[in-house]
Amino acid sequence: MTTTLDAETPPSTCSGQVTVLPVQHGDRPVGAWIVGTDTAVFRPVVDVNRLAATALAAAAAATIATVVATRRRPAIGAVTMGPGGWISLKRTTRPALRSATPRPWWARMLRAHRLVIER
Repeated sequence: MTTTLDAETPPSTCSGQVTVLPVQHGDRPVGAWIVGTDTAVFRPVVDVNRLAATALAAAAAATIATVVATRRRPAIGAVTMGPGGWISLKRTTRPALRSATPRPWWARMLRAHRLVIER
């Protein structure tokens, strides 16, 4: 990495005069030294292209993270066929043994059960 100072005139030692010395890396400007009578300050150059690319990359990463975070998982996972024709469902819950609706009061009082036809 070579950094060169490009200036035609050396910094002045006269009081009140300021000299600007541009600093380049290859053909790209990276900053400038601002030299005064008793101070020297380095001011970096803002690279607008790099700044825009970084902002675009950050926006894309935030969008992808939001899409991944809000994506709905499928209701069930993999469906596989086991030996003898059994079907296996991964990442599911067991079905309710009873209906989700409550039984009527008279069915509870009579201790009635639902008629199920068995074959």
